[in-house]
Amino acid sequence: IVRINTTAPSIPQDKASLGAWGPVIKFPVIPAGVFVVSEKPRSTRLLLFAAYTEQTFGNGGNGRTQFAEYNLESGAVSKRTISNTQHDMFCPGISTLQDGRVVITGGSNAERTSIYDPSANAFVSSPNMQMARGYQSSVTLSSGKVFTLGGSWSGGVTVKDGEIYDPTTNQWTKLPGALVRGAVTQDVAADKRDNHHWFFGWRDNSIFQAGPSKQMNWYSAVGSGTVQTAGTRDTEDAMCGIFVMYDALRGKIITAGGSPNYHDNAPNKRAHHITISAPGTAPVVERLPDMAYPRSFSNAVVLPDGKVLITGGQTFARAFTDENSVLVPELFDPSNMTFRQLTPMKTPRNYHSTSLLLPDGRVFAGGGGLCHDIANTCPGISSNHPDGEIFSPPYLFNSDGSDAQRPKIVGLSSDTSTDGYTVRAGGTLTVSVDQQQQGLTFAMLRVGSNTHSVNTDQRRVPLEDIQQNGSLYTLNLPSDNGVMIPGDWYLFVIFAQGTPSISRTVTVAL
Repeated sequence: IVRINTTAPSIPQDKASLGAWGPVIKFPVIPAGVFVVSEKPRSTRLLLFAAYTEQTFGNGGNGRTQFAEYNLESGAVSKRTISNTQHDMFCPGISTLQDGRVVITGGSNAERTSIYDPSANAFVSSPNMQMARGYQSSVTLSSGKVFTLGGSWSGGVTVKDGEIYDPTTNQWTKLPGALVRGAVTQDVAADKRDNHHWFFGWRDNSIFQAGPSKQMNWYSAVGSGTVQTAGTRDTEDAMCGIFVMYDALRGKIITAGGSPNYHDNAPNKRAHHITISAPGTAPVVERLPDMAYPRSFSNAVVLPDGKVLITGGQTFARAFTDENSVLVPELFDPSNMTFRQLTPMKTPRNYHSTSLLLPDGRVFAGGGGLCHDIANTCPGISSNHPDGEIFSPPYLFNSDGSDAQRPKIVGLSSDTSTDGYTVRAGGTLTVSVDQQQQGLTFAMLRVGSNTHSVNTDQRRVPLEDIQQNGSLYTLNLPSDNGVMIPGDWYLFVIFAQGTPSISRTVTVAL
């Protein structure tokens, strides 16, 4: 087994430049999927899930999923089996709705839809998709509806054009004009060519597809759907690469890594910067400096300060192994368009690993492994990682390695709710902070979900239209729901040196 750069810094001051990982947290399942439970005034729990068993998956109709719940504040871990929806949710699409519910589609039970309701802490069945899918991506749109496309890993290898879920009517509708053919890769395996699309919900029910196919596309979910090419991002496909909208106000995206074929293939270390504007117009694509390491099966999270943290992955894509693991995270800084290396993680995080931004500005990384049949076809169980770890970015430390002081949100309201729990695009938030300081900034980050290197829920919006009166700040939100996608968002206040507050959860409602 080759592990790259496994020696963590021992000097406390290194935390201020390289960050620090916490202890490994044991779970009763391998977290191949994870999402944040919607709560006010802030979220405190993660739900993590594997497959029909805790550490192996199946391709058939097993009708149950093994979940764990992790309390971020108490550290408590509990396990639960979800069987009432008759849905093995392994390898699904995941999207969060305006009201905090989470739509989980397809996977091993390829036609099924399950919805997690945080108000009841329970799952309910929803109508089946029009087409059975697995490994598909889904994305929440400016209208609050959910779009999905592709997904031939399960449910048969066939042409899987788009469809849309309307939470108001609780129905799926085919979009025959949203053709998948322009968004497929040239993978040697036919069932891997329409997987894990890099989707960004945008204005007027449009979707920008940045990858993993080298061809990019604009989709529309209006009427019966449409698609038009948006040019090429690169000269080759990049399956299981990373994609993040770090500044939705300006349509700015970073993509990096990935490989031409899903398995047994060398990934690249190339990175691209993409800027999108009006739906249907050609994006601006720029080649960035390379990452330090080629990566496949890595994950990426946008931070409150706009930087992007890339964790895990392999320098040669071989699923269910810890071979060629990259333990060193890289941090992309949009101010100078460069990457730098941070403190290595403790555990390899490769295929079936996940990462998410937490409400306090730290980052969860977990999982890896979860093979099909250990007795017969898997390389071994040493690559199974039913655990996670939490990264504290450099902005949480002083130069001597001690914990940095955070700003605090002590009061919050909006023009539609006195408690600040909801706001509309174009509305205002009024924030009271604990101390007046020069250079405070504010950002909203949409609460994420993750499976298979796909997190279409996350994005960051810097709030720049601000009026200040002492320690009271009035924040004017962008008026476009293509920027402010409906759903739960973290609101952060950030010191001039980059240290964020603990966030408040705010729902952007239609």
